Amino acid sequence: MQPHISGTHLRRQVFFWIGALAIFIVFLMVFSSILLPFVAGMALAYFLDPVADWLERRGLSRMMATVVILVAFVLLFALSLIIIIPVVVAQASDFITRIPGYISSLQQLVAGTGSTILPEWVASQVESIRENFSKLLAEGAGFIGTLLTQIWNSGKSLVDVVSLLVVTPVVAFYLLLDWDRMINKVDSWIPRDHVDTVRQIASDMDTTIAGFVRGQGSMCLILAIYYAVGLSLAGLNFGLLIGFATGMLSFIPYVGATLCLLIAGGVALVQFGADYVSIAIVLGVYFTGQFMEGNILQPKLVGGSVGLHPVWLMFALFAFGAMFGFVGLLIAVPAAAAVGVLVRFALSRYLESDLYHGRAQTLPWEGQQDDAPVKTTIQSQK
Repeated sequence: MQPHISGTHLRRQVFFWIGALAIFIVFLMVFSSILLPFVAGMALAYFLDPVADWLERRGLSRMMATVVILVAFVLLFALSLIIIIPVVVAQASDFITRIPGYISSLQQLVAGTGSTILPEWVASQVESIRENFSKLLAEGAGFIGTLLTQIWNSGKSLVDVVSLLVVTPVVAFYLLLDWDRMINKVDSWIPRDHVDTVRQIASDMDTTIAGFVRGQGSMCLILAIYYAVGLSLAGLNFGLLIGFATGMLSFIPYVGATLCLLIAGGVALVQFGADYVSIAIVLGVYFTGQFMEGNILQPKLVGGSVGLHPVWLMFALFAFGAMFGFVGLLIAVPAAAAVGVLVRFALSRYLESDLYHGRAQTLPWEGQQDDAPVKTTIQSQK
């Protein structure tokens, strides 16, 4: 049975948590220019904590497990930085320079196809459709280029790349080493009257965030490798870049994969022309990846307990990115998951309260001792 909460005590709690939230937001806004390596290190430690726990269960000490994990991660990251990232950057630069040529080729393809297979009353409108399509593609290409430029410039202005590469592993090492002790220390600060409720909320947040950050992150990485290798073997120009982008954007259901499918389809049409076998292979890579994501990776790695709607996720990315820049993009997903858990908790309490049922409804945490004076007063009035 939950303890009775007086109105004064409830107001004090509300003001306290509103003040704490305001201080946290101000902190993020003031120090957003230097927070990137620390936020990245915290995310890395949270992501790798289950691996450290697994190694501990196999007999390693926490220190040794942390050292093994961080050394392996740094080696993999260094290899990717030396081998994969330069290739992706080179393909991205080349792809941006070829966008006008691809747009022109697609326009000619649409116009030529429309004049040969479409009915006459539709073919007469092909020129207008082509012009509108040209404007749409040009605006879209301009928007993507501007967005990439802003992200790159904001990333460079937020923190020096060298400091990011140096500070992040150090922060991740110490946080991963002391993760369990920090959790126990924070748990000791929780008010004892509400410790069960707070622990339940924290557990729900951890389940949601872990399901999305760890599960969805692992799934995106696997899909990025699959799409990059598959499209490259299919012979698609910029296959590594498009495949990697497809996998990384898969955390937004349907939107990321659909966008990259349209890009890959457009590149394949321009590159292969009437070679329908090659185009079918490119499409087969995408459809196979979607089947693997929906039937194997999603149930195994993410599960059904995440509860993050795609619209809410996109709103969180835009909102936190606008408020806090690149750091906001890093904290948008866990923050959206935490807010979702808090909203569901508040909604459940509202559905149990007299605000929902009416004044005649007794609150679940109110005992009979609170009703006795009320009944006595009502009888005396009668």
